Amino acid sequence: MWEDSLTVFCGIDWAERHHDMALVDDTGTLLAKARISDDAAGYKKLLDLLAEHGDSPETPIPVAIETNHGLLVAVLRTGSRKVFAINPLAAARYRDRHGVSRKKSDPGDALVLANILRTDMHAHRPLPTDSELAQAITVLARAQQDAVWNRQQVANQVRSLLREYYPAALHAFQGKDGGLTRPDARGILTLAPTPAKAAKLTLAQLRAALKRSGRTRAFDSETERLRGIFRSEYARHLPAVEDAFGHQLLALLKQLDAACHAADDLAAAVEEDFHQHADSEILLSFPGLGPLLGARVLAEIGDDRSRFAEARALKAYAGSAPITRASGKKRYGGRRFIKNNRLMNAGFLWAFAALQVSPGANAHYRRRREHGDWHAAAQRHLLNRFLGQLHHCLQTRQYFDEQHAFAHSLKNLREPAIGRRRCQCTRLDSPRD
Repeated sequence: MWEDSLTVFCGIDWAERHHDMALVDDTGTLLAKARISDDAAGYKKLLDLLAEHGDSPETPIPVAIETNHGLLVAVLRTGSRKVFAINPLAAARYRDRHGVSRKKSDPGDALVLANILRTDMHAHRPLPTDSELAQAITVLARAQQDAVWNRQQVANQVRSLLREYYPAALHAFQGKDGGLTRPDARGILTLAPTPAKAAKLTLAQLRAALKRSGRTRAFDSETERLRGIFRSEYARHLPAVEDAFGHQLLALLKQLDAACHAADDLAAAVEEDFHQHADSEILLSFPGLGPLLGARVLAEIGDDRSRFAEARALKAYAGSAPITRASGKKRYGGRRFIKNNRLMNAGFLWAFAALQVSPGANAHYRRRREHGDWHAAAQRHLLNRFLGQLHHCLQTRQYFDEQHAFAHSLKNLREPAIGRRRCQCTRLDSPRD
């Protein structure tokens, strides 16, 4: 019979087709175990079993699982339930506490996860309670980032193929912004997939191809340039071999077109949702952050303000803060390898873009280089500073103010006098320049 004073913990070992779950009390006694299917009926069975052991909207049973996404996690996160995503490496270490024989089973792993919450729930953080809009931005921003990476991967394959038989195309488009992913490059290569066909293109055909790709000016100079390149002297394959390469190029160009359209469509969806979020204006007030990059940052940090109690927690999560290993007389400080790689990727782009538009960021970066940092270390140090300022701005609902944020780095400003620490931001209701 269920006792109200009993504390219950749940562990779920998830798989593709089924999931094993275990319930333990505060003494470690196994209360129940079951295997559920990965469908609506299985989820209902899980919720019914939790309810039999005291689960309610007021006192939900916490759940430990080795993933932070999927329909099962979405079902568990409804209401106020705390769901803990346990790193599989950490769960494997906990398994050794229950036996040294290295035995392993799915029901046993579910029991291990439940006992992790029973003994060390204070050492693990539950999944953040982000808003619905923030979760949608996360899905779109990650999908757009994946689409950009996929687009670049296919573009690299096209470039590698062109090096084999079509160097004129590389000379024509590689040096331009966007390279082979440009609409005009894809259109002309589709029209002339071999050097022989490219050499026969007339000025009128080139002009029409440029117009179809969306170009609106400088037609004459561009068509003359392209015709001159395509009719220059290059080493060539035999005609039949060259045609075979052309068929391969056309197949890759179809993939590249699809990847480019997918990245563009997702970018438009990301920007639309991002501008609807309350944090978008604060993020856009930072130098180097545009809608896409700002959406990627928001996607990874979320809008649950209780997720990072201090700025150093956000810095550690991003991987910008150094990590220290000290033992005896040895002490080592270096960069973090366990981090949110998506946030770090967006952070490096953010720091690099800020160098071009922010005198304070540029001065801070130069000072770190003069201090002896390599380029990547100086960028990481700049990102670390930006993240601390971002945490402060989001917590206090203020805009970024460069004159305060980089006062010590700007030559025309002095360090503030001893006394109260100056704010690094401008109030949201104050006028902006």
